[in-house]
Amino acid sequence: MDVDFSQYAPSFARYGALAEQSAQLDPELFSKYEVKRGLRDSSGVGVLAGLTRVSEVQAMTVQGPKGIPCHGKLRYRGYDVEDLVEAFAKEERFGFEETIYLLLFGELPTSQKLEDFSQILVACRDLRSSFTRDVILKAPSRDMVIAMARCVLTLYSYDDNPDDVSIENLMRQSLQLISVFPRLAVYSYLAAQHYHNDASLHIHAPDPQRGIAENLLLMLRQDKGFTPLEARVLDLTLVLHADHGGGNNSTFSTHVVSSTGTDSYSAIATALGSLKGPRHGGANIRVAHQFADLKESVRNWDDDSQVNAYLQDVLAKKAYDHSGLIYGMGHAVYTLSDPRARVLKLYAEKLAQEKGRVEEFELRTRVERLATEALSARGKSLKPTCANVDFYSGFVYEMLDIPQELFTPLFAIARIPGWCAHRIEEIVGDNKIIRPAYKNVNPQREYQPLAQRPQERQRRFGIRKGK
Repeated sequence: MDVDFSQYAPSFARYGALAEQSAQLDPELFSKYEVKRGLRDSSGVGVLAGLTRVSEVQAMTVQGPKGIPCHGKLRYRGYDVEDLVEAFAKEERFGFEETIYLLLFGELPTSQKLEDFSQILVACRDLRSSFTRDVILKAPSRDMVIAMARCVLTLYSYDDNPDDVSIENLMRQSLQLISVFPRLAVYSYLAAQHYHNDASLHIHAPDPQRGIAENLLLMLRQDKGFTPLEARVLDLTLVLHADHGGGNNSTFSTHVVSSTGTDSYSAIATALGSLKGPRHGGANIRVAHQFADLKESVRNWDDDSQVNAYLQDVLAKKAYDHSGLIYGMGHAVYTLSDPRARVLKLYAEKLAQEKGRVEEFELRTRVERLATEALSARGKSLKPTCANVDFYSGFVYEMLDIPQELFTPLFAIARIPGWCAHRIEEIVGDNKIIRPAYKNVNPQREYQPLAQRPQERQRRFGIRKGK
């Protein structure tokens, strides 16, 4: 029987107020006990929590104790990601499958190894028709990341050997999850649109002759059509999002959960839960919403003064969501520039020219310039502020006609190779469970029998004797 919880709303509000009061901490205590909030020091540098060979995020040149801000660099297994993207473009080929190989195995493949590996990925795309029917199409979620997490956890039941953490089994599970993620995301979206919004339902199987980026567009679009530039730009976004060091929230969550020795499905579902948060994988949706508000609020997009006035109102908490934040600006690590944003900006311009949206692209560049100046003038950060990858990624997805519901799932499709590489690194490492310390700041108290507790507190929260 369904329970009508609305009758308990006053109780939930009272309990919430009590829980909120008990959860509050004096901010000065963090300084007193030298606690690094968010595992970052006051300048934003992350606390060293582990070692990795998978990827490197660099935003400082090491000169002196604090370092000097520099234009950001992202390296996969030692290779500059911008060099990889440039090579893929020059050779006119897709690069995501090669990036997966590099992240998992530590080296760039030969042409034969890449061909063999790509064929294995194709074989691992197989998803039982019963799974699509019984899991994805039934009771679809309105949130696609939740739908993907549910699918991942259900795949545990379809695995004959789910808990084995031997390297052979880990690799099988990793390649299968990487390969089916696009289908989980797209099919979940199509099912939700059909059942919740009465859209026509089409389910296209991936083409075995095509790679991940092309098949994403093929499965998503009813006519299966796309241009070469669309597919290459989508492939590029997957390459740029494939990993970002061991300290980003979803990857660190993967490390933490994997250190317990749990199964791959639990670990990847945990990473999805982390990525769903608006401060992580959901950030590009906030950027898209803010730009939509800007375009409605500013009459002349070409006028610096009008655009700047809007940004100043945002910073003063007078415009948009009154948070005082310009979404897409600033990063926890990068200072002068985010290498992913630099690359995406170049390809966003090319795509804007093909799509006839140059004016919107120019608005983005104008906001980037004015927001950087405005944030610097207001001293919003102890370090330089730059546009991050979310500033342009959402715009690229919009031009590719990808619905906002799939923005974060696309991030997950790109990032799961990194999650799997870090999970393997954690399990084959020193096998030490991650268990940081928290300082308790609550005073010790003596137990009081129920009858001796202050009655005023009991009456306040509706507690009655004998109830």
